[in-house]
Amino acid sequence: MFANKQEELDYVTKKIVKIQILGAPGAILVGLAFYAIFGAQGDAFHPLLNNMDVVYSMLVVGGLIMVWEFMSFWKLIGRKKRLQSELSEDY
Repeated sequence: MFANKQEELDYVTKKIVKIQILGAPGAILVGLAFYAIFGAQGDAFHPLLNNMDVVYSMLVVGGLIMVWEFMSFWKLIGRKKRLQSELSEDY
C-alpha cells in the first residue's frame, strides 16, 4: 500500500489529526452535559440544557465518541511509534 515507511508514517500522522478533529464534538458534548448537570442548576443558557433527558443523552453520546477516539488514537500512536523506531533503525 505504501512505497516506504516514511509515507506510512505521514499517513498515520494525518489520520491521528483527523481522529482528533472528529473527536472534538464528543468532548464538547460531555463538557456541556457537565455544565448542565453541575453548573447550571436549572438555569442554563439554552433551554435544551435544562432538560435532563437531553443532557444525559449528550453525556452518553459524547462519552461514546470520546471512547471511540481514545481507542483509535491509541492504535495509531502505537503504529506511529513502531514506524518511528523502524525508521531510526534504518538510519
